[in-house]
Amino acid sequence: MAIRDASPSLSRRGFLAVGAGAIAATALGGWTPVHAVPSGSAASTLPAPPSFPEGIAPYQQAYQNWSKEIMLDAIWTCAPRTPDDVVQLVNWGHQNGYTIRPRGAMHGWTPLTVVNGAPIDRVILADTIAHLDWVDVDPGSSPPTVTAGPGATLDAITTALQQHGLGWANLPAPGVLTIAGSLAVNAHGAALPADGESTEPGHTFGSLSNHVTELTAVVWDGSAYSLRTFTRADPDISPLLCHLGRTFVTSVTLQAGPNYRMRCQSFTDIPWDELFSLPGAQGRTFESFVRSTGRAEAIWYPFTDKPWLKVWSLAPEKPASSREVHGPYNYPFSDNVPEPITDLLGQLTAGNTAIAPAFGQTYYGVTVAGLAATASSDIWGWSKDLQFYIKATTLRLTEGGGAVLTDRANIATVIHDFTHWFQERIEHYRALGQYPLNGPVEIRCCGLDLPEDVLVPSAGSPTLASTRPRPDHPEWDTAIWLNVLGVPGTPGMFAFYREMEQWMRQRYNGEDSTFRPEWSKGWAFGPDLPYTDETIVSQSLPDTYREGVPSEDNWDSARAVFNRLDPHRVYSNSFIDTLLP
Repeated sequence: MAIRDASPSLSRRGFLAVGAGAIAATALGGWTPVHAVPSGSAASTLPAPPSFPEGIAPYQQAYQNWSKEIMLDAIWTCAPRTPDDVVQLVNWGHQNGYTIRPRGAMHGWTPLTVVNGAPIDRVILADTIAHLDWVDVDPGSSPPTVTAGPGATLDAITTALQQHGLGWANLPAPGVLTIAGSLAVNAHGAALPADGESTEPGHTFGSLSNHVTELTAVVWDGSAYSLRTFTRADPDISPLLCHLGRTFVTSVTLQAGPNYRMRCQSFTDIPWDELFSLPGAQGRTFESFVRSTGRAEAIWYPFTDKPWLKVWSLAPEKPASSREVHGPYNYPFSDNVPEPITDLLGQLTAGNTAIAPAFGQTYYGVTVAGLAATASSDIWGWSKDLQFYIKATTLRLTEGGGAVLTDRANIATVIHDFTHWFQERIEHYRALGQYPLNGPVEIRCCGLDLPEDVLVPSAGSPTLASTRPRPDHPEWDTAIWLNVLGVPGTPGMFAFYREMEQWMRQRYNGEDSTFRPEWSKGWAFGPDLPYTDETIVSQSLPDTYREGVPSEDNWDSARAVFNRLDPHRVYSNSFIDTLLP
């Protein structure tokens, strides 16, 4: 039940506290609009939207993204109960000059929902989690499918699938993500098949977008906005599978495959220069782990010598040394960093960047001790319980980086070159007494959105997905995700991200690889802020989705579909207007 407090004493700063509490609530399975201020209340700080659709109550509420770099004291919000409510809301927005922005878990960085500093007086957020969160599994269909509302979380969907013996091979780490939010930015996990392993029917090692068999969205029909269902065979669906906020999905159906048991082992004793060795090197290398299990992730804390490596493997029977787990989020030492400490750390780091080495070494020590204290170095359970490990209480950092598409045989070279460049640069800045980065490097790999993984007639891969294959380079079968994290507010951080992005775009731009953004994270870095490099936003990035793909299914054709299905740009904001004009 929603708790509403119309007290005039609720301050603007109080809205921010409300937002923080509400984000925490998503980790428990759903959003409750605590202390929402209804329209007409004496505490209301914004002009009331006129003639709001009957049966959909508007209220003001705070908004903040994952890293708290986009924060609003109050913005008009509502919680439609049905897809028909969404239709009514969108047509009202079109008729009254308002934009409608779907809101999910807010676990993102990119300003695809709202933009810092942009006017919000004619913006309505539509909370999808409160009511549009149904999950319906059809295990008897061919292939087996799950149909979910846009606000259904990955936690809820995979739990329902598991009850029918079904699952997904490649999951993002935060189970709190909504399915619609995940598809908007083609969310992905850290899974490749091991050498010799085949892909089980219903699974894909690409992004979640490649599971979609059908979706319904509210689009322009020539005279009004209405519900339209797109099958995977409809060419118009391909841009919608990674739409970057340019539509409103009200239902999605995804294929699934047989669930399986997994083992996850953690290693904290491998030197970074051994782990990230060149191809063919001896020892415990990232390449060797991918070859044997396919599934690995390295978290390399700054100014430390040994990363935290997680290695997942298929294990139908529990290994004798493993501890069985019965739910996700099995690393409480990293999941439950109190938010006030995160905020304090950000303030301290903004004024005392020299604590970066101590910060990295402390978190490495906490990880080693935490794995031992919780017996979590070797765990075994169902696939979702081992792949979900980031909660809403995890340390809130900002991120820069992206995806390198390349041949699987090139994994070691790509990672070696990046990690050695990174190590040289942070040591260079340390020698100057500068510490622009204080968070870990994260390295993961996954497959691409292969058309053959889709078990229904299909028009092709998601047009704008980072994991979209390149037909002119069929040997490129892997996406390597290279991200670096930092505490928001750190001086010089965005300048470092800009230097890093420019290097990555130059290094991974040839016959052996290409570089693409990770849509939910930071990219197009200017000297002071992300998403501000006009050349990248207007030229380099669109060119990435023109190179090596058919002209009838590229960046420009996707824009044409978005503008045809939403010609009045009800689903847009000032940033999207620049990115996808």
